[in-house]
Amino acid sequence: MTILSILATISGIFLGFGALPQAIKIFRNKSAGDVSATTYFITTIGSFIWILYGFEIKNTPIIIPNIIGAIISAIILIGWFLYGRNKR
Repeated sequence: MTILSILATISGIFLGFGALPQAIKIFRNKSAGDVSATTYFITTIGSFIWILYGFEIKNTPIIIPNIIGAIISAIILIGWFLYGRNKR
């Protein structure tokens, strides 16, 4: 693994965890009314495609961060389904 691929992996992991504060806020406040489910749905699908591509080319700096990002985006979607929909 080159230095650049190590830095790319570290950077990607930080980016993957970028949505974690949103997930924590949703579950802590039990509210996701202002969260765009569409955004996180697209992010989850995009991450899944990148994961598949990463496996195809056997590239860990692509696989690991996108697994993290997909999991956190999926958690946000679960939070939106639990707390974000209009419950009139």
